[in-house]
Amino acid sequence: MRRFIQCPQCGAKIKEYKNPLPTVDVIIEVEAEGVEGGIVLIKRKNKPLGWAIPGGFVDYGESLEDAVVREAREETGLAVHLIRQFRTYSDPKRDPRCHAISTVYIAKAQGVPQAKDDAQDVGIFDQHNLPGDIVFDHRKILEDYFEHKLQDRGLR
Repeated sequence: MRRFIQCPQCGAKIKEYKNPLPTVDVIIEVEAEGVEGGIVLIKRKNKPLGWAIPGGFVDYGESLEDAVVREAREETGLAVHLIRQFRTYSDPKRDPRCHAISTVYIAKAQGVPQAKDDAQDVGIFDQHNLPGDIVFDHRKILEDYFEHKLQDRGLR
């Protein structure tokens, strides 16, 4: 069955499409005692439960960059400085709740992250001490990130 919505400008009928939802994730690099090249992960309060890269859905009328800065602050309390857009992940099965396409950013932050909003806990990890229960496709994203860091250092 075709569904239509009405154009708010002219009143014309417009076919309604079922599209993937845009999301953002942010790999936040922080300096922490005893952790070289540490990144911030949050432990989710809501299903799916487990550890995740901070991020979330992009609001209507919001740029990806504004969304990722907002999500970082909402979930970790950190004000991030965006370094670069990393990659986009679009596997329809990456999020069990819906088809979501995530644009991942790399950012830097100073300070101590705190569990806020959708986070019940927060931690700083490196590639050698990642938690076992990482949700979505975030383990793959982190593997890609750490591989990228090695390439940047000329170690691969």
